[in-house]
Amino acid sequence: MSSFLPAVAEELLREIRNVYQETSQIPDEILLALKFVFGPSALHALDLVDQRAVTVLSSPSGRRVYQVVGGSGHLYTCYTTCHYCPCPAFAFSVLRRSESLLCKHILAAYLCQAMGLSQQETVTDQQMSNILCGKAGPGT
Repeated sequence: MSSFLPAVAEELLREIRNVYQETSQIPDEILLALKFVFGPSALHALDLVDQRAVTVLSSPSGRRVYQVVGGSGHLYTCYTTCHYCPCPAFAFSVLRRSESLLCKHILAAYLCQAMGLSQQETVTDQQMSNILCGKAGPGT
């Protein structure tokens, strides 16, 4: 997962991965733990997972980013390796007020990573460079 998350959050995401691989579902007690650790972001993130709103983009050079379509339809490029999302909720609730560990977009990316449910898309190194510089989406 990410070394930026507290150990309890990382352990919970590992548990989700293990249980989901075996049963293809998440038991109620783990869902409650998810809500306890991540707060209101948990339910919204699970909704994004259900909507298949998470796509992992990978390039031949090995770079990977997650793109998440938010509830408003806005596309956010999330960086799980450095635990960052450009959405307003991340800036306000995570960075400014320290009320949350992360926003729903990054949590959805972590959940999809753990559950193996993200859409996969390969982009060229040039496209990835454009995405990382905030110049364009995967189709350009």
